[in-house]
Amino acid sequence: MKLIDGKAIAAQIRKEIAEEVQQIKARGGKTPHLAAVLVGHDGGSETYVANKVKMCEEVGFQSTLIRYENNVTEAELLSCVDKLNNDADIDGFIVQLPLPKHISEDKITEAIDYRKDVDGFHPVNVGRMSIGLPCFLSATPSGIVELIRRYEIETSGKHCVVLGRSNIVGKPAATLMLQKGYPGDCTVSVCHSRTKNIKEICLQADIIIAALGVPKFLKSNMVKDGAVVIDVGTTRVPSTETKSGFKLTGDVDFAEVAPKCSYITPVPGGVGPMTIISLMKNTLLAGKKEIYK
Repeated sequence: MKLIDGKAIAAQIRKEIAEEVQQIKARGGKTPHLAAVLVGHDGGSETYVANKVKMCEEVGFQSTLIRYENNVTEAELLSCVDKLNNDADIDGFIVQLPLPKHISEDKITEAIDYRKDVDGFHPVNVGRMSIGLPCFLSATPSGIVELIRRYEIETSGKHCVVLGRSNIVGKPAATLMLQKGYPGDCTVSVCHSRTKNIKEICLQADIIIAALGVPKFLKSNMVKDGAVVIDVGTTRVPSTETKSGFKLTGDVDFAEVAPKCSYITPVPGGVGPMTIISLMKNTLLAGKKEIYK
């Protein structure tokens, strides 16, 4: 069993991005600029955005953080999106989800200029991904695919089972594993809360991507020997072992499943670090106008 070290791979990519940014600056080129819009004070969102700002500093990007309170109106947020769309200095931006209930996430996402949509959530980017055209890929699925590529895990002709059908992870991960070329060329099954015989389907899988958000859902009796298991789950569960009183738990019962795997990602330290680094990759591509001229 080999542990897929997302931390180490993310550090490697971070170094590659930083070196490229140095070269751009040395040539007198424009420093990539990422903006983040944060509404309210959700603990998870605060941490995630703070990490993004810190990562921008580490790779040499410029970053801007725009904050609003929970009572911001949809109209005010749409006006902010419009300003960012028209600000020539901002290469890419994100509006951190979730948003308060009185604001339509779809409306905000669709208002973002798809050429600056470094989260890869805009319908134009999702549509282009689905037919294999260049686009900004959603960060977590992009990170998963990059881990598979860097560990040179074989995918052609393999059966990949994706657990979960969210627009942010499950559906795009399934699409990417289905694409022609490497990593891809898989036969893909997508399982979700209405799927019958999940255990039987998982037992056929060469690769399992678990993105359900249900702690320790995947047990050893659902995994065949030699399978590759990618755990996307990050649920906070109470713990007496940590100072904070909780720990992050994946969708995979790691202690049970790991001995059966050829490769497996841990939680934390697997897919998580790849998500932010994928956003940085998209920002670099946006800054270089590499996808949308």
